[in-house]
Amino acid sequence: MYWKLLTTLVLLNISNVWSGGCGQMFKGKCTCGYGNYDNSRRYIVNCTDTGFRDTTMLENLPAEIEVLIFTGNHISELPWNVFGQMNDLESLTIVDMSNNGIQEIRGKSYHHVPNVRRLILNHNNLSISRYDDDFNHHHPRVFSNFINLMELHLTNAFADNTSAQLSEDLHDIFVNSNLTKLIKLHLEQNEISAFRDKQVFCDLPALRDLHLGDNNLKEINFNLMCLKHLRFLDLERNKFEMVKPRDLATLDSLQSLPGRDVNLVVDFMYNPFRCDCSISYLNEWLQRTKVDARNRDYYTCQRNGKDFDTDTIITLKVQRCKNQSQSTRTTSGHTVTLVFLLVVLCFILVGLVAALIYVSRDRINLRRTFTPMLSNVSKKVQYTSIKDDDCPEVHV
Repeated sequence: MYWKLLTTLVLLNISNVWSGGCGQMFKGKCTCGYGNYDNSRRYIVNCTDTGFRDTTMLENLPAEIEVLIFTGNHISELPWNVFGQMNDLESLTIVDMSNNGIQEIRGKSYHHVPNVRRLILNHNNLSISRYDDDFNHHHPRVFSNFINLMELHLTNAFADNTSAQLSEDLHDIFVNSNLTKLIKLHLEQNEISAFRDKQVFCDLPALRDLHLGDNNLKEINFNLMCLKHLRFLDLERNKFEMVKPRDLATLDSLQSLPGRDVNLVVDFMYNPFRCDCSISYLNEWLQRTKVDARNRDYYTCQRNGKDFDTDTIITLKVQRCKNQSQSTRTTSGHTVTLVFLLVVLCFILVGLVAALIYVSRDRINLRRTFTPMLSNVSKKVQYTSIKDDDCPEVHV
C-alpha cells in the first residue's frame, strides 16, 4: 500500500514537472510558479510564444495566479468566459495578452477578473467598429467586468488604417465599461489623426496619464478640460508642425483649474515643427507657461522641411517674426488711412463739380436760348444762296 502511494506521488510529480507546473491542459508549454514581476514576488503563469491557437487551457488557471502572461500566440477571437465559468481568480491582478493577433473580443469574454489592475492588449489587430466588413465587432461592455482596472494598454492594438470612427467607438466602450478607477491609458502607434468624438475621454474621471505618442495628430482636437486630474499628456512623435494658440491656452487653463493636486506635464518631443513665424507662439509659451513641458530644451524645428537643418525652439530668435507682424500691422494701418483719404477726396471732387454746375447754370440757359436763333439765321443764309444760284445771268 505504501509503495503504491509513493509511486502515485512520484508519477504526479513527474506529470507536474512535464506540464511546467501548470497541469496537463497546458501541454508543457507554459510555466507556473512564483517569480519576480515588477520587483515583487508573485505567482506567474507564463505562456509566451507557445503557438496556442485557442484559449481552452486558460479555463484551468491555478487559483493562486497573480500574473498571467499569454503572449505571442495565434488567437483571432477571444470566446465567452475565456477564464472559465467557475474559476474564482480573486488574486489575479495583471493580464498581459499582447501580440496574439486578436481581432475581436466579445462582450462576455472576460469574467472573474474583479481585482485585475492592469490589462495589456498591445500589438494586436482589434476591430471595435460596428461598420467593418459587414460584421459588427463593436461590443461596448468589453471591459465591464474590470471594475478595479487602473491601467489599460492599447499600444498598436487596433487594425491598420483604423477609421476616424475609432474615437466614437472607444467613447462608447468607456461609457459602458464604467472604468471609473482607470488612471493610465496607452493609445500609442494607432495611426490616430483626429478624434471625431471630442468627449472621447470624458467618461474616465480618474484619468491621470494619457499616452498618445507615435500617432498622426496635428492638433489637440478633443476635450481636455473634463480631465481634471490629468497629470501627463504624451504627444511625442506626432505630426505637429505648430501648436495652435487655442491648444496652448487650453493647457494653461487645465493647469489653472481650482483644486488641482498635481502639476500638468506635456511632451511635444520629436514633432516636425516648422522654423517659421508660426512657431513663435510655442516659443513664447514655453518661456512663460506654468505647465511642465518635458524635454522643452530639446524641442527642435525644421527649416524648409529638412531634418538636418534644425533649430532649438527655446533658443530660436523670433524677433524677425515680431518685426514682420508689426510691419504688417503698420502697412495695414497705412492702407486704411489711404483709403479714407481717397474717399474724402472723391466727395470733395463731386462737391466741386456740383458747385461748378450750379454757378454756370445761367450760362447754360443762355446757350439754350440762342441756339434756335442761330439755327434760323443759318437757314435763311442757305435759302438766299439757293435763290441767287437760280437767277439767270443778265447781259447788257
